[in-house]
Amino acid sequence: MGDPGGIGPEIIAAALDDRALRARARHIVLGSVSVLERAAAQRGIEPYWWTVPFGSPAAQDAKAHDVVVLDTDRAWGPIEPIAQAAKSAGAYSYRLVEEAIGLCQSSSALQARGIVTGPICKEAWSLAGKTRFPGHTELLAHHFGVKRVAMMFVGPALRVVLATVHVPLMEVRNLLTIGRVLDAIELGAQGCRTVGIEKPRIAVCGLNPHAGEHGILGDEETRLIQPAIDIARQQGIDAHGPFPADTIFLDAIAHRFDLVVAMYHDQGLIPVKLIARDETVNMTVGLPVIRTSPDHGTAFDIAGRGRANFGSMKAAIRLAQEAAVPVGMSHG
Repeated sequence: MGDPGGIGPEIIAAALDDRALRARARHIVLGSVSVLERAAAQRGIEPYWWTVPFGSPAAQDAKAHDVVVLDTDRAWGPIEPIAQAAKSAGAYSYRLVEEAIGLCQSSSALQARGIVTGPICKEAWSLAGKTRFPGHTELLAHHFGVKRVAMMFVGPALRVVLATVHVPLMEVRNLLTIGRVLDAIELGAQGCRTVGIEKPRIAVCGLNPHAGEHGILGDEETRLIQPAIDIARQQGIDAHGPFPADTIFLDAIAHRFDLVVAMYHDQGLIPVKLIARDETVNMTVGLPVIRTSPDHGTAFDIAGRGRANFGSMKAAIRLAQEAAVPVGMSHG
């Protein structure tokens, strides 16, 4: 459900209100049923889910329903949604993610094939003392025991993978290595295959303006990025660059490339959100399970008003379905 005070509950209720969407798989919603019901009521949505207390043996009957809410109210106590960063909400949303991971690692009837995460507030996690991992991506990587993961954004016109993620801009230069850039290229190629592009054409951004202008504006392109591209090509990956970031996204939108590798967060996310914010999905590549999420945050400023755009959540659910439960496969 994500942060209970954000728009997560609302966009989940609205997205799964589409009968055709929810008929394609079995969905387990982890969170407070009272918060979910309140969010649904704000949009005039009648509850369509089956509710069972979290941890109840009755949850084993979940296969008979396309949407099941594992209600935390009775198991953990009710949570009051607060539309701001709050310690209680941070601890709550952090625990929800850990429980979702547990369902993926479970061998019970509730075993999950993928996770769709509602937006969390990183400040709330910090207030709750959850400072070891700055966000979903790092927490998921830790619990699944993988060292290489990447954030990949999948939209109708553009796909972008990031070489560095939630770090201060001043630290990007110190964090970039040949291996880190190569990881992003390799994981991005893997992510493209997951969404059905078997032989992706990959464009790699430079770090500096004009991709360094042959060393005049910086040497990271020749020292770090080009060697990573060369290694990827030796492995059979169709990677090209480094290209100036202010123009390469136009080529990608024109379908000359299937994926762009960006060196830092805003370099990749500004074009993604400018072009199709409400249709783009954040997918974590490198995990043993599917994980998707909307490409936006908690939106505390509009939470509780029943007017949040649920397009990105709906797209995240659909992508998770397609990746984890291919069309034609039983979702029992």
